[in-house]
Amino acid sequence: MAGERPLPTPDHESAEFWRRVATHSLALQRCAGCGTVRFYPRALCPECLGQPADWVPVSGRGTVYSFTVCYRPAAEAFAAATPYIVALVDLDEGVRLLSNLIDCAPAEARVGMPVILIYEDVAPGLALYKFRPAHAEPRRR
Repeated sequence: MAGERPLPTPDHESAEFWRRVATHSLALQRCAGCGTVRFYPRALCPECLGQPADWVPVSGRGTVYSFTVCYRPAAEAFAAATPYIVALVDLDEGVRLLSNLIDCAPAEARVGMPVILIYEDVAPGLALYKFRPAHAEPRRR
């Protein structure tokens, strides 16, 4: 529907990931065979094609690999948020995530900027992970 914000739809592979995010705990799959930490959640390890994986918590610290400032919303549901920053973040654990960079003016966003993880509760039992500059004051909710 126009104006409604799209939300994640967990599937068999991602349900555990989103369950943990909802409890404000980011964890990623780690291959039981080769130890590769991976994102996005999936059945097979991209390195060794092994199936068993466990979930390991991550620090929530990383750096901005790349970003773009959206002055035109990707959809009507995001119009009120413009301008907003979409960033690729390299976590200290070695994986890259796509998310929003918040609490940061577009002119202050930088590649290599240290960031930390925050959570936004968006619906009962559902949260999104986002990042803010490591030096920024957290939002009051």
